[in-house]
Amino acid sequence: MANAILILDFGSQYTQLIARRVRELNVYCEIHPFHHLPDDLTTFKAVILSGSPFSTLEVDAPDPDLSQLLGKIPLLAICYGAQYLAKTRGGNVSRSEHREYGRATISHVDKSSRLLQGVSLESCVWMSHGDTITALPEGAVIEGSTKDVRIAAYRFEGEDTYALQFHPEVHHSEHGKEILSNFVMDIAGCKPTWTPDSFVDTTVDALRAQVGDGKVVLGLSGGVDSTVAAVLLSKAIGDRLYCIFVNNGLLRKDEFDSVLKQYDGMGLQVKGVDASEVFLSELAGISDPETKRKVIGRVFIETFDEEAKAIEGVAFLGQGTIYPDVIESVSVNGPSATIKSHHNVGGLPDFMKLSIVEPLRSLFKDEVRRVGKAMGLSHDLLGRHPFPGPGLAIRILGDVTPEKVRVLQEVDHLFIQGLKDEGLYDEVWQAGAMLLDTKSVGVMGDERSYENVVALRAVSSTDGMTADWVHLSYDFLGRLSNAIINKVKGVNRVVYDISSKPPATIEWE
Repeated sequence: MANAILILDFGSQYTQLIARRVRELNVYCEIHPFHHLPDDLTTFKAVILSGSPFSTLEVDAPDPDLSQLLGKIPLLAICYGAQYLAKTRGGNVSRSEHREYGRATISHVDKSSRLLQGVSLESCVWMSHGDTITALPEGAVIEGSTKDVRIAAYRFEGEDTYALQFHPEVHHSEHGKEILSNFVMDIAGCKPTWTPDSFVDTTVDALRAQVGDGKVVLGLSGGVDSTVAAVLLSKAIGDRLYCIFVNNGLLRKDEFDSVLKQYDGMGLQVKGVDASEVFLSELAGISDPETKRKVIGRVFIETFDEEAKAIEGVAFLGQGTIYPDVIESVSVNGPSATIKSHHNVGGLPDFMKLSIVEPLRSLFKDEVRRVGKAMGLSHDLLGRHPFPGPGLAIRILGDVTPEKVRVLQEVDHLFIQGLKDEGLYDEVWQAGAMLLDTKSVGVMGDERSYENVVALRAVSSTDGMTADWVHLSYDFLGRLSNAIINKVKGVNRVVYDISSKPPATIEWE
């Protein structure tokens, strides 16, 4: 029975926020590019159209075929989606005199509106658009207005089709959660069945069906995603799961040994492989970030393939791919432009004759943690900060050398341990240090120095799609800076990154 929401992506920076808000209602949803509708629409109970960086007035604006959806299942159009419906069904959209971006105040709500139930006058909503709906199509009626936007919400009479000029998914929209709940639960009639426990049960059954009597090899990283994936696979197939942890020489200080120790007692078969010299040798002289990623990916696959071939009868490769990886790596005309290569997305080379198993492919990061908690994994493991697959190579700007890795490992260790000692680690979503490809003049004792600059980065986030810098105290940063400069040979200057995502990314490369 259908109990899911389909989200059509027109390229909005907020599309994944829509999905996250729906998932928070314990309802499953999927994001699909606007021009690639799923083959089987009967599995979806309703559809949401996202916003877009495009204008409906542009010649090459997204123009989806909604004939299978309109008037047949409940539909909620947001921002661009609202303008697209108005324009294509006979209304009018014009350029705004001023781009409307930021908070707006609700001035009118139709009390009979099912979508806007619980939305109070003078409450805040978030606008982000350069066009305005100036006239509605025949059969459409206004349900809500702000002080500056007369057509802020509308619906079509005789069908469950609703539209919003503002973004209910953004936390600045005061009653956004209630609006989405009204649509998903009341109008669409979905049930809150998407829970961690139900996910574990259905995924274990699906893995057993997919793998059968086969064997799976999985690359562990010590992080949350690969560990939760391994435990799910272990529940499904037991000792037919073989885990390999590769040391690429770009891990945190002493991490190879500590991660292997972490897996003791978890019932997993884990083999540690130290290939650090090979990775560092292959990276010698390479400065381009994308090239570094590709070299690390290639050497990892070659190392992993050699180990996998030593296991007789392996037919499947397990991966900790999560939903943002999948979405970000799908490049379509406009939406979801690829910003960087994901190390765990994109298939395998021809010489690896393995089928892929991805237990977490449908989950966001916070959902992975909730699933891990439901399976009894420890808080220390589930609370680990995300760490990039290419490791410290993309936190070293410029070429990678063993000496640079040593310096950055020491700085990173002092930073992370400092956060733990201050009780700040769990308040930060991700933290790390960057070794800049520049040096600065300093004074060490009575002598002039010309040493490395390191940048510290700590961000708060939910799944890494958006992030804000953490306001660590000056006192803490001051003490940390002194400790780094005094204890790490080769560093004479420490700076703190106060950029948010967007426009910056969390990593520097």
